[in-house]
Amino acid sequence: MKITVLDSKTLGEDLNLSPLLELGETEIYENTPPQLVAQRIKDSEVVVINKVKLCEGNLSDASSLKLICIAATGYDNIDIEYCKKAGIGVCNVVGYSTDSVAQLTVAMVLSLACHLSEHTRTVSSGAYTASGVANSLTPVYHELAGKTWGVIGYGNIGRHVANVAKALGCNVIANRKSGTNEKECVSLETLCENSDIITIHTPLNDSTRGLVDSRMISLMKKDVIIVNTARGAVTDEKALADAIKNKKIGALGSDVYSVEPFGETHPFYEIKEFPNVCLTPHMAWGAYEARERCLDEIVKNITAFYNGEVRSRVDLK
Repeated sequence: MKITVLDSKTLGEDLNLSPLLELGETEIYENTPPQLVAQRIKDSEVVVINKVKLCEGNLSDASSLKLICIAATGYDNIDIEYCKKAGIGVCNVVGYSTDSVAQLTVAMVLSLACHLSEHTRTVSSGAYTASGVANSLTPVYHELAGKTWGVIGYGNIGRHVANVAKALGCNVIANRKSGTNEKECVSLETLCENSDIITIHTPLNDSTRGLVDSRMISLMKKDVIIVNTARGAVTDEKALADAIKNKKIGALGSDVYSVEPFGETHPFYEIKEFPNVCLTPHMAWGAYEARERCLDEIVKNITAFYNGEVRSRVDLK
């Protein structure tokens, strides 16, 4: 079995990939630019990727390819329809990063709600020392207890975040595209109108692309805190940036972007240093423990495939 890892650096340089080496001949590339993908996978039986895009254009010459393993839950970077036609199995990994993503989501909300960056700057700049006053309470922050926390995308991560929100004393409402009779689930419009905090956890697909757009933002409270740890493209990023610049929303946190890393022309580049904006480099999923679980699941997916078992196959849906 020949295994090719195309973007190992996205998994972290500290992660030990030896479990893959034990499965067969393994070739590991830290990064693979688009123009080299086809060449590097031409003789591979198994390809392991995280962010690399795979489509007919770079898969058509990979005549030996039997399985693609994604080191992620989302698989919008894979042309699933082509893989079905070509008989290439595709496996993702589910549930490995729930604790990690929920942790960063809540950390972002708490940081923005408490204005931590501004208050720490008061101390680090020397302003607190120079003031001669025992405390500084500007900018003002408010308790989250009693506030309404809206969760867009009510799967494993969304529910975990909801549980933490409830523990903080928040009233939780949720929206999920698949529909549900759960009492906390409401329409997206109702969620946007009533939430003091909105966190986004929905997968990216045709029905969720641009889900949080200028119309939804117009329904929101002027001091709402929005945090996205799902996919950048489930929001209209320009609309969010404009809302921050025009003070239509209170604060914005994001760990994900439609282009990663985003460039100087991206809407968030202009607001990246705003005190009410918290942007992180797509790291919510990547606590060390989560990455270990992810690798373990990939090994299990490859082993199951070669044993004739169906496990984590997204091409069979």
